Amino acid sequence: MTSVITADLRRGALDTLPLLLGVVPFGVTFGIVGLTVGLTPFETILMSLIVFAGAAQFISATMIGLGVTDFTLIVLTTLLINLRHLLMGVSLAPWLTSLPLARQALLAFLMVDESYAITIDRIAKHGYSESHQLGASSALFVAWAAATVAGVLIGEYIPDPLAWGLDFALPATFLAMLVPRLDSRASLIVCSIAAVVAVGAALYLPGKWYIILAALAATLAGGIMESGPQKEETA
Repeated sequence: MTSVITADLRRGALDTLPLLLGVVPFGVTFGIVGLTVGLTPFETILMSLIVFAGAAQFISATMIGLGVTDFTLIVLTTLLINLRHLLMGVSLAPWLTSLPLARQALLAFLMVDESYAITIDRIAKHGYSESHQLGASSALFVAWAAATVAGVLIGEYIPDPLAWGLDFALPATFLAMLVPRLDSRASLIVCSIAAVVAVGAALYLPGKWYIILAALAATLAGGIMESGPQKEETA
């Protein structure tokens, strides 16, 4: 049993390797941005350790850099950006709710988009494994923290990281994760609907609502399409 757990931990960590090509540059960029907006090296690294959410960290650092001192406003803004985690949590709830509360809390804290995608892919192919999810999540956490430290160390030499195009690394990573899964008519339709909603909402709505609306539209479309065959079978 122990050997199976160890193998799943190792497999989860190894599954993150291709994604680190996008995560590491993003983490390095955050380390540099943290210093750019006036955070100390300690504060920048501490944020990566206790927040561990790229988009939320960038928004928070930007708001701090702009002089926003209302802690409630910063918290609400980051909460809005991360509302998609509620949808992720709901989709993993059938497996996580059977675990002890402390392990649920640990896996919830470590869950990011990349570890969620790896876990869902594992579930589709081999079923759920807590050790696999923990291995993937832990590897991403360590990589993110180390990348932030690297960014802090080299920050003084790269005053404007966005000019290097490093911020494109993470979207490119997600595209690389998405395209191989578009292997059916249903997945193509759901992806197309989400893309249209995201672009439309980004054009006409403020903030990051396009993320939430696109996720909800994809969830609704996927649910409708998944329910179709079941209705036919029970008819």
